[in-house]
Amino acid sequence: MNGWPILRLLAGLSPRLRMTFMVMFFVLLFTSFLLLLRFNQRFLVEIPSHSGSLTEGIIGRPRFINPVIAKSDADRDMAALIYSGLLRATPEGDFIPDLAENYHVSPDGLTYTFTLRDNLVWHDGEPITSADVAFTIEKVRDPGLAIKSPRRVSWDGVDIEVPDERTIIFRIKQPYAPFLENATMGIIPKHIWMNVPNEEFDVTYHNIEPIGSGPYRLDRIVEDKAKGLPQHYDLVAFKRYALGEPYITHLRIAFFGNNKELAQAYNNGTIKQMSSIEPAFAQELVKKGARIVETPLPRIFAAYFNQNQQPIFADIDVRRALASSIDKNRIVNDVLLGYGEPIDGPLASVTETERIANARVILEKDGWILSTAGVYEKTDKKKKKVTLLEFSIAVPDVPELRVAAEHLKSDWEKLGASVTLKVFDQSTFAAEVLSPRQYDVLFYGQVLGRIPDPFPYWHSSQRNAPGFNVALYANKNVDKYLEEVRKESDPELRNAILAKFVEEIDNDVPAIFVYTPDFLYATDPRIKGMKIGLLTTESERFLDIGHWYVDSERVWKWFAP
Repeated sequence: MNGWPILRLLAGLSPRLRMTFMVMFFVLLFTSFLLLLRFNQRFLVEIPSHSGSLTEGIIGRPRFINPVIAKSDADRDMAALIYSGLLRATPEGDFIPDLAENYHVSPDGLTYTFTLRDNLVWHDGEPITSADVAFTIEKVRDPGLAIKSPRRVSWDGVDIEVPDERTIIFRIKQPYAPFLENATMGIIPKHIWMNVPNEEFDVTYHNIEPIGSGPYRLDRIVEDKAKGLPQHYDLVAFKRYALGEPYITHLRIAFFGNNKELAQAYNNGTIKQMSSIEPAFAQELVKKGARIVETPLPRIFAAYFNQNQQPIFADIDVRRALASSIDKNRIVNDVLLGYGEPIDGPLASVTETERIANARVILEKDGWILSTAGVYEKTDKKKKKVTLLEFSIAVPDVPELRVAAEHLKSDWEKLGASVTLKVFDQSTFAAEVLSPRQYDVLFYGQVLGRIPDPFPYWHSSQRNAPGFNVALYANKNVDKYLEEVRKESDPELRNAILAKFVEEIDNDVPAIFVYTPDFLYATDPRIKGMKIGLLTTESERFLDIGHWYVDSERVWKWFAP
């Protein structure tokens, strides 16, 4: 005790003073603790930690985890996680450098120069160079591939120069405002794929055991032994990813054959997230308190008139009457259960009776007469020919599209048309119906890019396959506007040109635009930092996955990244 002066002092005090001292000492100690706690709370910040896992279920099993030939949603989902491009789109709709450190666009808009980041590597540790980028694009354009790349049109006519290992230059023949979107395409490793012959490009094991440079790398594949098919892929965060190691360290993507299997897995807790869920199941999940992310998809579903095959559609008043008779709100509410929007705005103030009456006025002013059979007909007295308002609707066998087409049929029959619904198998629809343009009315969808480019869908040069002008529409003014908007990079000027294009389409009525659907994503409530913004495809939900996190830690703000 002789070594502790404070104890000697206390021993010399009276009991009352000793008690007073002890009380004051503990008050001081407690106050100091509170001050320290308050200091910590003020200067400590919460940051994501590199930890945690996530399991997501998707419909279908991947066959081509390869950005060059990815065809299915499952292919594109896996490719989005495993590969990366020169640029990466953001949820806000911008482009940021990914493998590229920076890029430069020449003043005339014809030359794009990209510089790669230093010390980039593939998942197997091999270096990434500009030769990999050039090789990928050459494969996209290679006519010798057994499966042609769906991206080949985007790269046709682009000259490529590789001055050194970190620089790649693209030259195009005329300005093309959406070109930067091309640069988001995933890059494949030349050192692996250069030894794969074209005839084996779609069957090599590299398509199911991919090596990329994206945020996640393949760890293992677990097979369903009974079916001999992959049950799930286990992925791990890539520590040397160009944009930084993702926070969630383990990711499992599980595969299911249909919506029913997917829903069962979600309900029993096998998976925590799932995308592209059906509206009815989304409503059920909302009632249970699930977290459902809704975001519009730039997909336009419309009924396209084929005037070449069905002469009655050459009469613009027929097209206007058919357009006027459609109850788009009812289709959105019945087919999508409200998870979507009528393309040209709500029509809630117009009743069915008023809508049909307005449509009939248009027809009857044009000489159409409602027969005793309840079908409109028009008589050409010179040719002594009677034309019935009779046609068919072609649609692929997709539940949502089939039900929507049934609503169109119902509305048109109320008007006084005789309509046949023709549903085609998905596997033969493109070859037997779409490519040869064998339909009267086609109910189908269009996918618009992040920077809208309607050229493939409405320019007269795209009327025949493989073009996508399925209305076989031709208008010189529209052609001019679509050519101009491709060259214009100023957003305000682009919008002004597009407004003129829309006005022409509105006047000509080559199609009836019905709705645009929402993307529905059931997400794990544990996940923080999730941003789901502008999507052009479902796989783009993973654009910002590197910033998602499960766990966090508190550090002093001076040490926060």
